[in-house]
Amino acid sequence: MVRNMSLTKVPMPEQDPNIRNKNFLEVTTGYTPEMAIEEAKRCIQCKQKPCMKGCPVGVKIPEFIALVAKGKFEEAYQKIVETNSLPAICGRVCPQETQCEGVCIRGIKGEPVAIGRLERFVADYHMENSCEVAFKVESNGHKVAMVGSGPASLTCAGDLAKLGYEVTIFEAFHVPGGVLMYGIPEFRLPKSLVQSEINLLCKSGVDIQTNMVIGKILTIDELMEDYGFEAVFVGTGAGLPKFMGIPGENYNGVFSSNEFLTRVNLMKAYKFPDVDTPVNVGERVVVVGGGNVAMDAARSAKRLGAKDVYIVYRRSENEMPARLEEIHHAKEEGIIFKTLNNPTEILADENGWVTGIKIQKMELGEPDASGRRRPVAVEGAIEELKCETVIMAIGQSPNPLIKNTTPDIDTEFWGGIIADEKTGATSKPGVFAGGDAVTGAATVILAMGAGKQAAKAIDEYIKSK
Repeated sequence: MVRNMSLTKVPMPEQDPNIRNKNFLEVTTGYTPEMAIEEAKRCIQCKQKPCMKGCPVGVKIPEFIALVAKGKFEEAYQKIVETNSLPAICGRVCPQETQCEGVCIRGIKGEPVAIGRLERFVADYHMENSCEVAFKVESNGHKVAMVGSGPASLTCAGDLAKLGYEVTIFEAFHVPGGVLMYGIPEFRLPKSLVQSEINLLCKSGVDIQTNMVIGKILTIDELMEDYGFEAVFVGTGAGLPKFMGIPGENYNGVFSSNEFLTRVNLMKAYKFPDVDTPVNVGERVVVVGGGNVAMDAARSAKRLGAKDVYIVYRRSENEMPARLEEIHHAKEEGIIFKTLNNPTEILADENGWVTGIKIQKMELGEPDASGRRRPVAVEGAIEELKCETVIMAIGQSPNPLIKNTTPDIDTEFWGGIIADEKTGATSKPGVFAGGDAVTGAATVILAMGAGKQAAKAIDEYIKSK
């Protein structure tokens, strides 16, 4: 095989920015088989395999890429799912640039191999060309419960089901999937892909109970004492929104990013009036924050018809935690960046509807505890942006429901469940936790890694009883 020694990735086809910012179809349209083979040939199959070490779920990256290079796409898929049960999702939303691709040898003197794009291609090819057969393992007689149905729980449930456990997932919402369904826009992650993965899990024997708020309808103690679950995994995510505490946050037209994206994604506000969930954003929208959620909210608002959408972030663009790809796409779509600015007050009319927001000009001072330079106000430099909607996207924390109803589970002062880093074990015997419920808002792949570790630990815990 002749290696492709190009210093750049094979470009990913995508919609024109001025077209895509008016629809909710996927931004990027994916590699063709020819593109995938050409990109796979950029992998030099180095002995060190740093990419695998950079993957939280240990995908055998060089092996699946070698199969892609030979045109063996289905075999490549089977290689991926040995360790990663959600490749179509990971190929789209994982921050590969800071994980597998971030340590790729080819990235030293050029661009790394497009591992994420290849993973996405392989998963999509499988969905389009294969008749998926669900695994079905004879029950080992042990029952395990999952609280929440996000990526951590789905991964944990899948791994345990393969070992013969009777797994039940309890989900508070009416649709399973967690952040994959309510938090990531359709144009980045089509919900049909998520539903396909969930359907396969159900066919494999996993039972999903929706509209079940654990901590209200049933407690964790009741699951274990009254319903016979020998272990419980808590993967409830970080769904409690944060606000700044500035004047005006209770006005009409102020959303948390959670509420806004849940309305748009899970409740399909983007299909209004066909689906009766309207979200009137007006002509001007201000999104406060600089992470991926802020980009998602801003780009969704643009697609809902807003003429001007602003990202207001108190540090510079260099400090933004959002993925570079998301920032790049947002700019292409016409999102206006107001960096080094910090909101001080939200303004409204006499009826309490938002009319604008005051922002304070900032400059960077000395580094703070996060290692980033601390923003410092520039005296007297205040600007007013006119807008009808303000979306707060400055972070989330775990919902306190589990903490408040399970007092023997130790938690951090900010609400996160304290769990062993390698096993997910909590202070309560038989209860494990992982993902954003433990770490605070992080990435899908890190949550999946935590779910995988917990599944192994739960199996060992039950076998040792």
